[in-house]
Amino acid sequence: MSIGKRLAKSAAVTRGMGGIAHAWLARCQRTTSWELRGEDALRAALAEGPVLLVLRQSRLMLGPFHWPREVGDLSTLHDTSPIARIAGDTHRRRGLTPVAMSRRLSNLAMSRMVMERLRAGASIGITADGPLGPAGEINDPPLDWARITGRPVFFYAYSTERQSRANSWDRLLLPRPGGRGAVVFRPWDRQMPRKADEAARETARAAMKAALDATTAEADAMLGLPPGD
Repeated sequence: MSIGKRLAKSAAVTRGMGGIAHAWLARCQRTTSWELRGEDALRAALAEGPVLLVLRQSRLMLGPFHWPREVGDLSTLHDTSPIARIAGDTHRRRGLTPVAMSRRLSNLAMSRMVMERLRAGASIGITADGPLGPAGEINDPPLDWARITGRPVFFYAYSTERQSRANSWDRLLLPRPGGRGAVVFRPWDRQMPRKADEAARETARAAMKAALDATTAEADAMLGLPPGD
């Protein structure tokens, strides 16, 4: 194994990079003037039990800072790539409980891990289009977890006036300190059927995409920005 690959897999490197990332994101969060919508509905739902939180890959950077962790834990599902492990470290620093989902795990093993977190009272956070895209689409996992868990689904997005974008497939939004910011939590007004044929799945996929697109567009519109990725 090359030195680069060994460093990428190093727990010490992950913690170091996670610390740097967390410090920068904490500064962005602290110096931005935030307007929130939908948090009351989220808190009311959490009082009844865990939820499934769905977001775009491009809007995940500040998610751990906006989750009301005093109401309940959030287990974000991420892969085992170096970037994902660094993101997981920043979530742990916020007092949340990320879960690494290796691609070598079977669907049954992953389902057991998710259900264990739900039984422990943790909500589940997942990117709809991650980790490899296509950007803005709804891949199978959010549909599967909504069907398997039967828990309420909430969509989340944030936007900032001061930002840049990564040169990546998802055009990851990179916040910068200062300015205004917007956060939106929106409940899904439907439920994934426990037994869904292909037609029902595609109907649910389209409805979930429309709701997530609307949530993201609302966060941008609150700042007078055009809808973004």
